[in-house]
Amino acid sequence: MTTKTNRNKFFFALLLVVCFAACDSKRVYDSYVSIPNTSWELSNHVPFLFTVKDTLTRNNLFINIRNNADYSFSNLFLITALEFPNGKKIVDTLEYEMTDVSGKFLGKGFTDIKENKLFYKENVVFLMSGDYSLTVSQAMRKNNEVDGIKMLDGIIDVGFRIEKEQ
Repeated sequence: MTTKTNRNKFFFALLLVVCFAACDSKRVYDSYVSIPNTSWELSNHVPFLFTVKDTLTRNNLFINIRNNADYSFSNLFLITALEFPNGKKIVDTLEYEMTDVSGKFLGKGFTDIKENKLFYKENVVFLMSGDYSLTVSQAMRKNNEVDGIKMLDGIIDVGFRIEKEQ
């Protein structure tokens, strides 16, 4: 009976592994960088390095932000720089809503920590294989400051995710 029990445990564990792997079948790349002391410095350009092999599939690109209750703004401005294997670079300035009209944080999470999955680019086909890099920087300003907010409190992690379009 112990052999049968061990075999059942093995198959159950294998089934769990397969189920968890299948749940994220769209993922091509997914990485997070923690922000020291949950305060994102203006000069901290968060890097993501990834390799593209598939030049046929359409992909959606996301920037993921984890914030806590110390984040004091209703929106978030980011600057991204996507560098291609040939050295070409695309720089974008992006704005995202972080709260609803009542001031309640958007995103998922039951505690003070919210995770926001923010569209960066849709239906992207990488035309060349090779090594790419993406840097993400905060670009928040208060009261028309020229230099921006030096330390943006309440940002815990910055992530980048690529998903296959299905």
